[in-house]
Amino acid sequence: MGDADRVTVDVQERGAGGQVSSRRLYVQLQVFGGCADPKPLVRALEAARTEGVLYADLNDPRAVGVLALSEDPAFFVGPHRELLAGEPFTGLVHRPALAMFGRTYASGFEADLDEWLLRRPRRTALNPAWPWAVWYPLRRAGAFSRLTPQEQGTIIREHSVLGRAYGDADLAHDIRLACHGLDTNDNDFVIGLVGRDLHPLSHLVQTMRRTVQTAQYIQTLGPFFIGHVVWQSAPR
Repeated sequence: MGDADRVTVDVQERGAGGQVSSRRLYVQLQVFGGCADPKPLVRALEAARTEGVLYADLNDPRAVGVLALSEDPAFFVGPHRELLAGEPFTGLVHRPALAMFGRTYASGFEADLDEWLLRRPRRTALNPAWPWAVWYPLRRAGAFSRLTPQEQGTIIREHSVLGRAYGDADLAHDIRLACHGLDTNDNDFVIGLVGRDLHPLSHLVQTMRRTVQTAQYIQTLGPFFIGHVVWQSAPR
């Protein structure tokens, strides 16, 4: 193989102005049914010093969602796995269809890379002023990948402008995660929308349906988990 045939692989995150980072935040949602009393779960999460959130499931009066955050993916198959496999979680019914896992990522335009990858997602998920959350995965249609970078940028910008407008109005705040190769259903992204009230989160999803990306280039969307905070750790 000659030098012209060699491919250089770069797995670092890159932001504006030449910023480079090998750090990223991993986020996992696990949902459990059969929970009549969430207080023992709160005690277990606090004892384990879990960075995350415990949600009450809006659509199941006996279900809860556990959102966990870590920069180390081994955490989810180590200490966090042990926590969820032990008491008081052993008496609950795991709902794998609602499990989601993803990583923060950069698009190359971020003015502060660590803020985007690490600090902002933590503040958003763990903000006590924003107790409502809507989490869902999505998969883009293959046709999107065949568009030119300029065409993709125009389509994504429409989404970004809408999201920023809701955020500036303190109506909805998003957490965007990539899950390529990390999702059992081959989804591309996991999206979290959080806010002080539920209606604006639903309204944002409804408004996004009219965008070119959702109307033409989203192959699958959901399932959706809608939760309200029972407990959350303090931001670090």
